[in-house]
Amino acid sequence: MYKVAKASFAALSLPAFLFAGQAMAANTHDAHSAAAAGNEKEQIRAIVKNIVVDNQSFVNANKASHFAEHIKGQKPRATVVTCSDSRVHTHALDKDPEGDLFMVRDIGNQITTAEGSVEYGVRHLHTPLLLVIGHSACGAVKAAMGDYSSIEAPIKRELDTIKVPGKNAGDNKEVMTSVEANVNNQIAFALQKFAAEVKEGKLAVMGGVYDFRNDYNLGHGKLVITNVNGDTDPTKIKAAGILPTTK
Repeated sequence: MYKVAKASFAALSLPAFLFAGQAMAANTHDAHSAAAAGNEKEQIRAIVKNIVVDNQSFVNANKASHFAEHIKGQKPRATVVTCSDSRVHTHALDKDPEGDLFMVRDIGNQITTAEGSVEYGVRHLHTPLLLVIGHSACGAVKAAMGDYSSIEAPIKRELDTIKVPGKNAGDNKEVMTSVEANVNNQIAFALQKFAAEVKEGKLAVMGGVYDFRNDYNLGHGKLVITNVNGDTDPTKIKAAGILPTTK
C-alpha cells in the first residue's frame, strides 16, 4: 500500500497536490467534513482567481511607459516599517506608492526583527525618511500584553522583542498606549542605530499610528504622527513645521 500511495503522490499535478489532504480527509470523515473540504478548495480557487484577474486588470491599465523608470532601478523617498496586518496597506499612505516607499513589513512593525531590510533602505537606498507605523487594534501588541508562551517558537521570538506597558488586551485604551509605546521603542532603536545619519541631517526618523478604528477621533484611516526624532510632545511636533496643515 505504501508503494502505491507513494507512486500516486508523485504523479499528482500541483492543484491535486494542494488538495490531496482534503481528498484523503473526505474518505475517512463524514459528509460534513467532505463538504468542508470542498468548500475550502473552492475558496482557494476563488482567492487565486481574484488575484489573477486583478493583476490582469493592472497589466491592462498600465502600459510599458508606467514601468520605464522602475526598470532602471529604485529611488524611494522613504523607508517605511509597518505591521504585516492585512488591514494596513500602502494605498492608505500614498496614492501611487510604486517607487516611492521601500516597505518593510513584519508583525508589530518592528525594526529589531527586520534590521537588515531597514538598514538597506536607509544606508543603501539613502532614503531621507524612516517612518515606523503602528496601527489601532494591533494583534501583535495585544499578544505581547499577555501570555503567549504556548505559541509557535518562531512567532514567540518576534513577540519577545515587543516591550509594552499594557497588561489588559481587552482595554482599548491600554492597547493604544501600548501601540504608541511600541512605535516609540522602535524609534529609540533607530535613533541609536542611525545616529550618525540623523546628526548629519541626512535622515529623519518618525513614528505614527494608522488609526482605522478612529480611536483618536481624527477620522477613520488617519495616519497620526506621534514621534519625530524621539520627540513625542504633540505641541513640539506641530511646532517643528514638518507636518503639513490638513483639514
